[in-house]
Amino acid sequence: MKNYIKIFTYIMIFSLFSFAKANQSSSAFDFTFKSINEGEIIDLNKYNNKVLLVVNVASRCGYTNQYSDLQKLWENYKNDGLVVIGVPSNNFKQEPGSNNEIKDFCEVNFNITFPMTEKLTVLGSNAHPFFIWAKESYGISAIPKWNFHKILVGKNGKIINTYSSFTNPNSKKMRNAIEKEIKS
Repeated sequence: MKNYIKIFTYIMIFSLFSFAKANQSSSAFDFTFKSINEGEIIDLNKYNNKVLLVVNVASRCGYTNQYSDLQKLWENYKNDGLVVIGVPSNNFKQEPGSNNEIKDFCEVNFNITFPMTEKLTVLGSNAHPFFIWAKESYGISAIPKWNFHKILVGKNGKIINTYSSFTNPNSKKMRNAIEKEIKS
């Protein structure tokens, strides 16, 4: 009986390690999001070999005007290979609206045309898997500290850098990093 328990224990331990390894994503392109447009999926694999800027956004934040700068980045660089993705989140209690309210707010006030996900959690164990992967693969600087935290992903699907809320998306610092990766 002891041998059966030992064997069972070993099988369980090895299967846990195998399962954990099988679920680890090595690239941002392994993830999908539900779009804010009902019924649509944002499959990041579709953007393989492009530069991604993933930003958690909120409508009632002091940084909400950065929507305009994100839209400018999208318009200026989308034909060169940049994809801006807005991820609405109420983790900081500044995005209370429904998906339809958020979508209307962004379209009416900022003419947003870049892809937007449904409202998601970006912090903790309940965060969308992309944000868990970002933390695990890049470290604590990938964890949003506030709204409009930016994660820049290279053409290879790896995080290049992260930028805090106060870094303007259209700043020279951001544009230089984006242009460098687009040209690589």
